[in-house]
Amino acid sequence: MSADSLFWPIFFAQYYSALESIAVVVAILIMISSFDDLFIDSWYWTREIIRKFRFRNNSSYRPLTPEQIKEREEQHLAIMVPAWLEYDVIAQMIESMVATLDYRNYTVFVGTYVNDHRTIEEVERMRRRYKQLRRVEVPHDGPTCKADCLNWVIQAIFLHEQQAGIEFAGVILHDSEDVLHPLELKFFNYLLPRKDMIQLPVASLEREWYELVAGVYMDEFAEWHAKDLVVRESVTGTVPSAGVGTCFSRRALLALAATTNNQPFNTESLTEDYDVGNRLAAMGMKSIFAVFPVDFVTRGRRWFGLGPDRERIIRMPLCVREFFPDTFRTSYRQKARWVLGISMQNWEQMGWRGSFAHKYLLFRDRKGIVTSIVSVVAYVLFFQFILFYLAHLAGIWTLEFPSRFVEGSWLQWVAQFILFALTLRVIQRFYFVARLYGWEHGLMSIPRMVVGNVINFMAVCRAWKLFSGHMLMGKKMVWDKTMHDFPTTSQLVQKRQLLGEVLTAWQAVDADKMSNALEERAKTHRPLGRILISNGWLDEETLAEAIAFQSDLPRANIDAELIEKYAGYVPLELCVRLRMLYIGNDMHQRPLVVVAAPLTPEEMQEVSIVFGQDPAQRIARDSEIAAGLRYLRGETDAFKPLQEGATGVPLLGDLLIEHGLVQKDAFDAAMDAYRPEEHGRIGDYLVASGVIERHVIEQVVEEQRRLRAAQESQP
Repeated sequence: MSADSLFWPIFFAQYYSALESIAVVVAILIMISSFDDLFIDSWYWTREIIRKFRFRNNSSYRPLTPEQIKEREEQHLAIMVPAWLEYDVIAQMIESMVATLDYRNYTVFVGTYVNDHRTIEEVERMRRRYKQLRRVEVPHDGPTCKADCLNWVIQAIFLHEQQAGIEFAGVILHDSEDVLHPLELKFFNYLLPRKDMIQLPVASLEREWYELVAGVYMDEFAEWHAKDLVVRESVTGTVPSAGVGTCFSRRALLALAATTNNQPFNTESLTEDYDVGNRLAAMGMKSIFAVFPVDFVTRGRRWFGLGPDRERIIRMPLCVREFFPDTFRTSYRQKARWVLGISMQNWEQMGWRGSFAHKYLLFRDRKGIVTSIVSVVAYVLFFQFILFYLAHLAGIWTLEFPSRFVEGSWLQWVAQFILFALTLRVIQRFYFVARLYGWEHGLMSIPRMVVGNVINFMAVCRAWKLFSGHMLMGKKMVWDKTMHDFPTTSQLVQKRQLLGEVLTAWQAVDADKMSNALEERAKTHRPLGRILISNGWLDEETLAEAIAFQSDLPRANIDAELIEKYAGYVPLELCVRLRMLYIGNDMHQRPLVVVAAPLTPEEMQEVSIVFGQDPAQRIARDSEIAAGLRYLRGETDAFKPLQEGATGVPLLGDLLIEHGLVQKDAFDAAMDAYRPEEHGRIGDYLVASGVIERHVIEQVVEEQRRLRAAQESQP
């Protein structure tokens, strides 16, 4: 046999031997990591068994109930939300938060950057709606880092305490994509001030079966926050903050601020949450990973689209839920920031301080910068070994050197141990995922483990690249923005509330005033909004926002130019009778109508006859509707008071109902038959119809004149 004919057989034999050499190193590293995982598993399951028998044999043990946490008197709490380019989700998050939380004494502080105009606009829109919302402006351009934004928010919270004469018992950290549970603040209130840092579990909202990247977050958080964090607290008595669902006591924040020149959060770290947890532990502060079982209502689609959506109640720890990234690129970039802050920056800044147990957990946090790469190398090795095995079976590859993994060798024992450890990983992943999301997602978590390892590999590679650039070239590491999704109302299974409940939840109207307004409505049958506004208890803008939220309809702003453009398309009498304005078509060519309150089904049917289809509705202020109707009837300066900041003069019918001169039902019944071209002015028509007497109409018209004159005389 010639030398040329032996080249390739010898080359592949040597290549295979080199693969085995690499496999030895990889196997040893995976074995070390597996021993670490087995320790966590053993500690967790031993603890669970001991607790189960202890509580079963303890007749005096009574688990904490929702009723107990509700009994505790409410303390003042603050919620801080850092926002950079969160214009797409921040409004929905605030809406959901206010509608969900079963708590009254809280204030929300949202931090925005001066150059993030779209987020500022959304937060300002919500601030006009919710009286418990404050916007905090970071006085320089973003992005910087999340810690920088939080430090400005903290200063605003301390300033608010001084101005309002209150003290917040705790400050809760949330992100703009978080979905909260109604009892969250009640639970924090129950634990404060006994605990200095309270961390709730974090879970992903349920995704579709085919969303593999997003599903990885479901799997990882289901196991991490059910097992790993529980073991961390048990082993060291400390808990790292997850960056969301974390409550800091006032004492903890003051202690952090006192040691860092009034900057509680470390601006040199991209994972300030992990950093602050370690610093509080070093100060001897009391932290807890709080597990409190509650009921969640969830709605999900049937697998493969078979059957209707399912709604179910599951019992799981009170937690913060959110949608995590669902694309490969956004996922590995987000995880790169986590790796960079937790494994690299923290190592650089804190070293290996603390007890042996704490150092062990630091090792567990930091091993990923190696093991994530090793995992993908193992996949590459595995597939190449499969190819060589198939080539051997086919008789293509025949020349090989003695294998290192011979029968009975220590390397074979290592390989068997790794297989055993991998089996445990798969079984436990299935268990924790199935417990939260059902057995279908439990099965899908197995192939998603491979997807997760590839994402982690890319994240570690990116983290090494950024960290090397920072160390060698001094490149500054800033907030690496991840765009988020926020669940729809149907995904949250959130029911719309009555208008009074919405306004009370928003703290837009005092509870006593709302009670009085409801009593007045029961007696007079006047609209609740008109009662609140006429008594000076509510402004029109907030009322319009509340109606839009309650009816799940977008807001609209109208002016004379818009009304002029589409005048005559819809009969005037219909617009007047239904208090409706037509403003063109939407992007789907559906007619757009603006109303102060949603049309009833009967009214919608009537309007559909005119348009030939159901129109899309938008909500505007009542004064804007009134001005638009006046404009259609020839008053060309109808919008002038609104442009000058006034609320406009009420329509005749509004004043009649406002003063109790006519019942709303009687007025509406009369307006059903009103036709402007046939009956002329509304006042004359009402007199002719016997709805009201002439002198009453004259009094109300005179009041309209007085109101108009008063507005025109204002500077």
